[in-house]
Amino acid sequence: MLYPLTFEPIFKDKIWGGQKIKTVLGKEFAPLPNCGETWEVSDVEGNVSVVKEGSLQGKSLRELVEQYKGELVGEHVYEQYGNRFPLLIKFIDANDDLSIQVHPNDELAKERQSGYGKTEMWYIMQADEGAKLNSGFNREVTKDEYVKAVADNTIQDILNIEPAGPGDVFFLPAGRVHYIGKGLLLAEIQQTSDTTYRIYDFDRVDATTGQKRELHTELAVDAIDYHHYDHYKSQYDKKLNESVNAVTSDYFVTNVLNFNEEVEHDYTHIDSFVILICVAGALTIKAGGGYDVPLKMGQCALIPASVDNVTLVPDGDMTVLETYVP
Repeated sequence: MLYPLTFEPIFKDKIWGGQKIKTVLGKEFAPLPNCGETWEVSDVEGNVSVVKEGSLQGKSLRELVEQYKGELVGEHVYEQYGNRFPLLIKFIDANDDLSIQVHPNDELAKERQSGYGKTEMWYIMQADEGAKLNSGFNREVTKDEYVKAVADNTIQDILNIEPAGPGDVFFLPAGRVHYIGKGLLLAEIQQTSDTTYRIYDFDRVDATTGQKRELHTELAVDAIDYHHYDHYKSQYDKKLNESVNAVTSDYFVTNVLNFNEEVEHDYTHIDSFVILICVAGALTIKAGGGYDVPLKMGQCALIPASVDNVTLVPDGDMTVLETYVP
C-alpha cells in the first residue's frame, strides 16, 4: 500500500547561498559552508530523491515510479512522462543575487539534446527588507537590443525588477529572463530539468576556483521571450480556510491553502500525484491506515495518485502549496 512519502533533502552549496535553510527551516547541511538550494523531490540524473520513512524507506523516487507506475503518479501522468517523474521541488536561500538567466522550452532543449525545458514558479516564504527579484523585461525588447545590452554590460537597465514579500507568487514560463534577488527564501516548483543559460553573473569570482562562472550568452539568445507583459506577479486571493488557485500551466497546477481548521481533501478527480509543500506553520497529514505525516515549514510530502483522501490537521495557522500535473 502506498502512503504519503517524504524524502531525504539533497543540499547544494552555492556561490550565492546562505544560512536560512538551517536558521529558518531547521535543516542541518553540514559540512557544507552554506546552502543555496535543498532539493526536496527530484528525479534529476545524479540527484534522485530517496524515501526517508516508512516501509519504502531507502527506495529512490525513480525505483518507485518504475515499480508503481500510474498507481504512484497517475495513469494520465504515466502515459505522458513514462518513468520520468515530471516535477522538481526546491527551497532556495538567496544570500546574494543569483545570476541573470533563462531556461529553454521543451522544443529547444530537445533540439539541443539537453533534456527538457524548464517552466517554474516561486512562492516567497521570507524576505529581508527591500528584497527584490527580476522577472522579464521592463519594456519591449528586440533581439538586437538585447544582444547589444549584454555586450555593453547594460542588461540590468532593461530588466523588470519587482519588490517581493511573503506570500508573493511569480510564474516563470520557459523563455522568461529572471533572477532571484538577495534576501529571499522561497519554494520553487519546476519541470524536472537542470538546464539553465546564465546570461550575467555580476562579475563574481568563485572562491574555490578563482574563476568567473561560465556564461551561456549565445545559447540564451534563441531561448528568450523578448515581449513585455503588463503583470509579472501572479494575482490570487489570499483567503483563509479555502484552497485558492495561484498558477495553472501545462506542466503543473498550484493552489495555496491558508488554513487554521482541519480540512479533508478529496483527490479522486485528479489523475495525478499531489505534492504538499509547507511554506508556513505546521500540520499533520492523515491518510488512513495509520499513516500520519507531520510537516513543518520547509518540508513536503508526495501523495500518491492511489491515495484518494487526506485530512490536513493544522497546528495553528499554516500555509501549504498543493501542486499536481493537470
